This record gives sequence, structure tokens and C-alpha cells, in this order.
Amino acid sequence: MNKKAVVLLAEGFEEIEALSVVDILRRAGVECKMCSISGEMRVKGGHGIEVVADMAIGGLTPHGIDAVILPGGLLGAENLKDSLETSRLISECDETKSIIIAAICAGPMVIEALGVLAGRKATSYPGSLKQPMSCDYVDDKLCVVDGHVITSRGPATAPFFAFEILAELGLRDKADALKEGMQYNFMASCL
Repeated sequence: MNKKAVVLLAEGFEEIEALSVVDILRRAGVECKMCSISGEMRVKGGHGIEVVADMAIGGLTPHGIDAVILPGGLLGAENLKDSLETSRLISECDETKSIIIAAICAGPMVIEALGVLAGRKATSYPGSLKQPMSCDYVDDKLCVVDGHVITSRGPATAPFFAFEILAELGLRDKADALKEGMQYNFMASCL
């Protein structure tokens, strides 16, 4: 059975965090859709790159979704946080405890505001989660997995974040093959 994921796009999203995740998940065979949270299918990222979403959030439910992903970018994350449709979808996904909720960079501020991070270990772009935090903040990991919630640090961690999402979707073998084929392992060995 094919896994399905949606990446939520709001004006000002961090392009590398959204598009590299979409790319890697699609390479692994995940049906990964870019979902606009506004009524507009064209969404401009924080660095002026405009993308055409595959779908709009209106009426989207957790049914049939295996993962929902929130890229960062401060403006994009603020716009996600201010979206009632985004809040509704994330809350409904969280209630299932089986749908992965993944947020990177400033994206964790959205799920923190909804109580999804309460009592969990999590990370984010430094300083993007305001005090007091409801989570146990981890500042020495690229990515933190706690139950069905995955958080990551920022643009440079986007590929690792995508590989972690694949692993949590039960596609660790595909993630490992992609790491090798995309030269990720080589890059990591050079650091």
C-alpha cells in the first residue's frame, strides 16, 4: 500500500525545507502532495520562489493521510499558525496518534501552539519556540522523533528530516538506499 503525505504550504515557507522533503518522499514512492493553505494554488516561498500546489487544504481530512509535514520559514510558520484550516487538520491528525506530524525549523511553533508538543521531546530552529515551552527541548540533535511527532532544526537538516519521515513511515530501506544514491552518506562522511 502506498504511503501518502501532505506538505502544507503557506506564503513565506522555507523552500528548501518543503521542496527537498517533497522530492525525497516522491523518490521513495510516497504519494506526497503539496497543499496550499490559502485559496491560491500558487504559493510564494520566503525567498521568492513560487510553486504550484497540488491541492488546497479546504475539506482535507486525516482520512488516508500517513503524514502531514510543516516546513518552516518564520513568515510561513506564522501563516500556518494563523490558519484555522491548518489548526483543524493538525488537531484531527494528532487525535489519531497514528498519523505522523512532522515540523522543521520554525514549523514546530505551529504544533507547539496547538499543544501537540506538550510533554514531548522536540527541537526547532533556535529561538523559534517561545518560553515557556510545553516540550522538553533538545538542542543537540538534527531531528527528534517522539511518538508520532518528528521535529527538525532548519534548512541544512531538511534531507535528514525527510529520511527520518521515511523511516517512521516504515520505509527505512528506501531511505537508506536514497541516502546512498543521492550521495548523502558520502557528504556525511566528509564532515
